[in-house]
Amino acid sequence: MSDPGNQDLSPLLRRIAEALERLAPTARDAALTEGVEAYVWRAEKGQLEPVAKVNRVDYRLLRGIDRQADILFENTRRFAKDLPANNALLWGARGMGKSSLVKSIHARVNDEIDPQGPRLLLVEIHREDIPSLPDLLQILRAVTQPCVLFCDDLSFDGEDASYKSLKAVLEGGIEGRPGNVIFYATSNRRHLMPRDMIENERSTAIHTSEAVEEKVSLSDRFGLWLGFHNCDQDTYFAMIESYAAHYGLDLAVEQLRAEAKEWSVTRGGRSGRVAWQYIQDLAGRLGKRLD
Repeated sequence: MSDPGNQDLSPLLRRIAEALERLAPTARDAALTEGVEAYVWRAEKGQLEPVAKVNRVDYRLLRGIDRQADILFENTRRFAKDLPANNALLWGARGMGKSSLVKSIHARVNDEIDPQGPRLLLVEIHREDIPSLPDLLQILRAVTQPCVLFCDDLSFDGEDASYKSLKAVLEGGIEGRPGNVIFYATSNRRHLMPRDMIENERSTAIHTSEAVEEKVSLSDRFGLWLGFHNCDQDTYFAMIESYAAHYGLDLAVEQLRAEAKEWSVTRGGRSGRVAWQYIQDLAGRLGKRLD
């Protein structure tokens, strides 16, 4: 009788491994939820968390940023059609609709896509999770759909070296950015780093030009720069009136403008965010829901 301890277990182990592979989900199935078009990257779990309803403003309600909207829409539509498109940096004044524009354009492009074709995905990564970008890209590389990778309020301070990971991801890495991924970021800074940080590099580096160039060149990795600036009073009133009409907030134009103007004074400036905050206050007073 043969000794069971001497039997070759390789065929059995191979069959077990093959069975487990058949049972295991593919990378695409593990990453995505059917019918969901937006996700948030949870770096601590290494997972994409589905977002059933995206918090966004209807594209038609955005005012004062028509040029920026047209450019970003065309760039995104080309990307969704598998045509060449650029990474985009939306920079400038706070509250002027940078992140709202990215989210609304995602919805608008999907509205134009053939329902039977692949949907454009929106994947948000938080600023503090930038070092985990390579892990996220490994997941997105296996996805068959085009993906807009979005980071809101991107900036770097002090000794933060995670910007180097972003540089490599945008263009410089050996693998490069996956062909089905494009990167959109918003920032209050055009060069993503404060002036005093750049000046400090000039004063302490042995080769100052090289040190400064390394930090400033991060913005150069974005082929598309879109600037957002503080709005004037007419644009601010246009935002207010557009929101009021859309949500059926019945108030005489004169009173609406007077209240909106006073609201902006108490907030110290005019912007799309200030306009929306006023509309929320007005809707509450009128007993209306903003659905």
